[in-house]
Amino acid sequence: MKKFVFSFCLAIICLSLTVNFAQSRRVTDGSGSKKSNQRERRPLESPTPPNVIATAQTIDDNAETDDSEIIKVDTGIVSIPVKVLDRSGRFIGGLTKENFKVLEDNVEQEITYFSNEQQPFTVALILDMSYSAKFKAEEIQAAALAFINQLRPNDKVMVVSFDQEVYVQCEPTNDRRVLQNAIRKTKISYGTSLYDAVDLVINQKLKKITGRKAVVLFSDGVDTSSLKSDDLLNLSDALELDALIYPIEYDTFNEVQAMKNKPVMQQPKIPGPVPSTDKNPIPTVGVGISSGKGTTAEEYKKAGEYLNELANRTGGRLYKASTIANLSDAFSRIASELREYYSIGYYPKDEANIGKTHKIKVRVDRQGVIVRTRDSYVLSKNEKKVKSKKR
Repeated sequence: MKKFVFSFCLAIICLSLTVNFAQSRRVTDGSGSKKSNQRERRPLESPTPPNVIATAQTIDDNAETDDSEIIKVDTGIVSIPVKVLDRSGRFIGGLTKENFKVLEDNVEQEITYFSNEQQPFTVALILDMSYSAKFKAEEIQAAALAFINQLRPNDKVMVVSFDQEVYVQCEPTNDRRVLQNAIRKTKISYGTSLYDAVDLVINQKLKKITGRKAVVLFSDGVDTSSLKSDDLLNLSDALELDALIYPIEYDTFNEVQAMKNKPVMQQPKIPGPVPSTDKNPIPTVGVGISSGKGTTAEEYKKAGEYLNELANRTGGRLYKASTIANLSDAFSRIASELREYYSIGYYPKDEANIGKTHKIKVRVDRQGVIVRTRDSYVLSKNEKKVKSKKR
């Protein structure tokens, strides 16, 4: 009996030692450092849907998610705005994906994304608030407010203004109160960083937004103070943008010539250690121009060509405004036209021919219609960016 009890106790002790040894065991890697034998738990990864824009984007895992992040292009979905008109130039609505056929290099493509005219859109409203502006701040604000009031309740607008600096007055929203406050915050001031404003909207804002979108740019087209971009970069980026650009151009050449000979007023300084926060002082005499930049006839010719090309390369339209009446009319026409186009996207079947110009044809199964859209794109060899051209 004593031998049985002794053997039983010895077995219990051995079992306990074996369990403790197993719980405390560690394995080592090749460097000799100890690691737990428990499998490392990895965070679950959810699939990311493709960004339905002219070039699909993937973000570097180590990049910070802010407006200045570096975006790497992985694969492309070609997205094109399409307008269908009858012979009288009237928009034909109510079409569905099945009514359209897309061919790339005469090969039919599968339409993977479709948005009709009933879908809400996002508009980037860019307002030039430089001192050369032909209109007063109140007139610009009134026309812009009337524009957003003509949009549908679900349509979103972001408001960007610029003088020497670029200001994002509000991100895309359909809250009319927020939009009204954002427009009323705009002020006339010094400098004209037009190219920087367009660059910010195209590359940091709209490329992150899917669906139907457009830019409404109110400016004379003359830039005097941009540091980060230029007209050629803007026009190149416009080829890659799956959004329509509608410039509203006003001519300030005569006003600028009259200002050249007036005394230059500097922003007044407030005595003391606290600098002034008022960026819109009221000068007591006319505000002159401190340099000749942005005042010549050649620069104004270049400005007009720049605005016209922004419209042509994206499928938009250039409007001109010389009075407050036709400024309001331009905004009204754009609001109406934004409701009259479809958005179609597809993944190209032939992805091997990088660097080749690919021709696009869009057909509709209706007789006697006019289809307006872009007609080609180029997949860049180095950056793999999709570039489109307007038909």
